[in-house]
Amino acid sequence: MRQSSVRGDRSRRRREPDAQELGWDDGLYPDGGLPPDAPGWTPADGGVPPEDGDASADGGHRKGGRPRRGKGRKVLRWTALSLAVLIVGGAGAGYWYYEHLNANLRKAPRSLGGGGLKKPDPNAFGQSPLNILLLGSDGRNSAENIKLGGARQDADRKPLADVQMLLHVSADRSNMSVISIPRDTRVTIPQCTDPKTHQVYPQTSAAINQSLQHGGPGCTLATWQELTGVYIDHFMMVDFSGVVSMADAIGGVPVCVDNNVYSHDSKGHGSGLKLTKGTHSVKGVQALQWLRTRYGFEDNTDIGRAKAQHMYMNSMVRQLKQGTKLTDPGQLRDLAEAATKSLTVDDGLDTVKKLYDLGGDLNRVPTKRITMVTMPWQYSPDESYVEPKPGDAEATFALLRNDTALDGKDKKKKATPDPKASTPKGELKVVVQNGTNSTVNGPVSGRAAVIQQRLAGLGYGAAGTDPALTSQADTTITYRDKGLRGDALALAKALGLPKGAVRESSSATGMRLVIGNDWRTGSAYPKTSGDDKSADKAPDSADALNGEDSKACMKVNPQYSF
Repeated sequence: MRQSSVRGDRSRRRREPDAQELGWDDGLYPDGGLPPDAPGWTPADGGVPPEDGDASADGGHRKGGRPRRGKGRKVLRWTALSLAVLIVGGAGAGYWYYEHLNANLRKAPRSLGGGGLKKPDPNAFGQSPLNILLLGSDGRNSAENIKLGGARQDADRKPLADVQMLLHVSADRSNMSVISIPRDTRVTIPQCTDPKTHQVYPQTSAAINQSLQHGGPGCTLATWQELTGVYIDHFMMVDFSGVVSMADAIGGVPVCVDNNVYSHDSKGHGSGLKLTKGTHSVKGVQALQWLRTRYGFEDNTDIGRAKAQHMYMNSMVRQLKQGTKLTDPGQLRDLAEAATKSLTVDDGLDTVKKLYDLGGDLNRVPTKRITMVTMPWQYSPDESYVEPKPGDAEATFALLRNDTALDGKDKKKKATPDPKASTPKGELKVVVQNGTNSTVNGPVSGRAAVIQQRLAGLGYGAAGTDPALTSQADTTITYRDKGLRGDALALAKALGLPKGAVRESSSATGMRLVIGNDWRTGSAYPKTSGDDKSADKAPDSADALNGEDSKACMKVNPQYSF
């Protein structure tokens, strides 16, 4: 990535917080683990050695500070998600077994962040996009998880969500976009209430992986919605257990490195992955090592690790679509057991049948239309954490909100003249609604009335208001009757809204103008550069990888080559 060469020099100047700031003065990590110089994993612990740097709550981006240890292995956990979605539905031999698998699944509320975003209206054909948050928890809440995690001292610590990916399937199921976010990205975590203990966690600014400690995956979902403005339908979270068996079940996944790599050094850094230059089929523990490798890929940060995960997942999907070895009923049954015992799902995705149906939706997407990206990011001014890159990150989120494929290959609509307004302005019935009910910032009272008065001044005398509050990121005008498009476009032009704000929906009743969180103040829409020319693909800084790219190779860091 372009940033790598710059970070190599800058990291040496990065300020390291002192022990008191990090909570190490009492011998503990901020999240309850051991200090960086504490005795680490030994072969007697079982499982595989922890990738150093994985136990800290603020992630492993910083290269110049003390090594962090503990949370390796979690990078393979979201592999379990994909496999679970694809195969658990076919593993049963009867109703009793189906119910048994259902009982294996752990359930949790979808969102813990208050009202949250409004689910977008379906398009003109009644279709809606599907957004699923995939989470990897580092919880060590069982003997098996401790064995795989290799960090018994963390058994009682609240888990962190160290793998986070938002999977967006287009409304017409023609394409899929996946966006990862670095685990130490500093974000606003909204107020969340733990559904079990009823403890209220106040709104705070922290690394996004800590959101899981604020009541569970529903808080992480609420955090993502606030960050991206994307309504998220479901989450699926998986822990350590069952992961290696799933990797074995597909018989190996081809991966490529551009040089010999050994993810290990004299200080104990690394996953233990050792491969020679070229393509190898990895499974079991070796697949685990590939997916947890940070030291050895690119610039030895989570950015490279996320890219390795993308390559693995794309390759795995290609393997599954080409015809996998998952044909033995006993093997499938064991895999279904492992998958369902490892999964926590939201309460709207709480049965194996729902998972199986979801898998059908995902399977409809052709491999060549799968695009995986990392959220465009930059270091904070003191280089102590990561933050969304201004402009590029929001542009990427907007593509998902607008159901635009990140690969830029959506069918281009033929340019046709915009229809003319057919209804006199004074007779056009428009309902204005306040959509500024932000979980983090709260609603701006009176927004619907302010804009309704503006419309009256523009000649739209029949415009009224809906007193109900809602929440959405962007201001929109929706309509149902195709004959109203000209009127909707004229209304948008009068208010200075971009054409992209005008949307036909099968569920619309009349014409509705929802004032989003992009217009929280004033009567004039805050137009920015490029509003009239919506982006049609992910920015270069998102480092996109296509699902059909079988020639992609991970760049090996020279320090970890042999």
